[in-house]
Amino acid sequence: MVSKKFRTRSIASGIAVLALGLAACAGSGDSGDSASGDSSGGGDDGGNISVGFSQVGSESGWRAANTKSIKDTLTADAGFDLSFSDAQQKQENQIQAIRSYIAQGVDYIAFSPVVETGWDAVLNEAKAAGIPVVLTDRAVDSKDTSLYVSFLGSDFIEEGKKAGLWVLDEYKDTTEPVNIVQLEGTTGAAPAIDRAEGFADVIRQNPNLKVVASQTGDFTRAGGKQVMEAMLKSNPDIDLVYAHNDDMGLGAIEAIEAAGLVPGEDIKIVTVDAVHDGMQALADGKINFIVECSPLLGKQLVDIIKTLNDGGSVEPRIITEETTFNQEQAIEALPDRQY
Repeated sequence: MVSKKFRTRSIASGIAVLALGLAACAGSGDSGDSASGDSSGGGDDGGNISVGFSQVGSESGWRAANTKSIKDTLTADAGFDLSFSDAQQKQENQIQAIRSYIAQGVDYIAFSPVVETGWDAVLNEAKAAGIPVVLTDRAVDSKDTSLYVSFLGSDFIEEGKKAGLWVLDEYKDTTEPVNIVQLEGTTGAAPAIDRAEGFADVIRQNPNLKVVASQTGDFTRAGGKQVMEAMLKSNPDIDLVYAHNDDMGLGAIEAIEAAGLVPGEDIKIVTVDAVHDGMQALADGKINFIVECSPLLGKQLVDIIKTLNDGGSVEPRIITEETTFNQEQAIEALPDRQY
């Protein structure tokens, strides 16, 4: 293995010429890890590559699958010593965790930022310590792109556009207003910002498509249900729900059914993620269309770190390959679905 001292010099010089495009996905489980790192350990263990990973939290089924992917791939058998922390959707917890990893002297830091802004100070600390940082799933909004070597994740604007294109096609022949409500992700989070932007960019092509209400459900099922209940009271003529993730869409289904309406028929639903519960609802006809956002980033993260560790270079922006699903496609995909 290349020595850390040599690797740090190599990467530090390489970081200065890397540029990163900004874009940036919304589990149950694994919330018991401390904010500053869990029992996975830290530092260098028997020649393994030490990695500190700070997760957003455990807000959705997508996040649970993402956490499992990270933990299942960055293993001791694969040559890694992983320190993992759950930020419980609080930026201060992630900053504390990153500073803990810096103090431990890990070889690499990876994290999924809770929000886009407010990272420059702690990332400058990691840079000063010679620790390369990889962003996963979500991006940060910083003018200094030398603070991280790569961003691995989905194109959230494109996901919003895919959702918008389905809606545009579904209502292409309508001459009446179509009332849309939007269940947003966590305020300030990259997927919430970008999925809303991409969707709006597309549906403005048809003036009949109108977003009459938009509110955060914080990427949770409970949040989606609560917001949908309120929206149904204040907007009795809703035609379509656009939810920034499956969990909020599933919460909306509960609220719609409680109101005596039929989800997927009386009110159409479009979501993002394609986790198992969402796909099942799509197969059952309660959701009409899902844009995939893959949580299985562990293998690609391993590839990035090993490439850097061997003195190689990586692309500053690595986009995951994803698709979309209608009801028929969901039924076909479900038996082999990994998450």
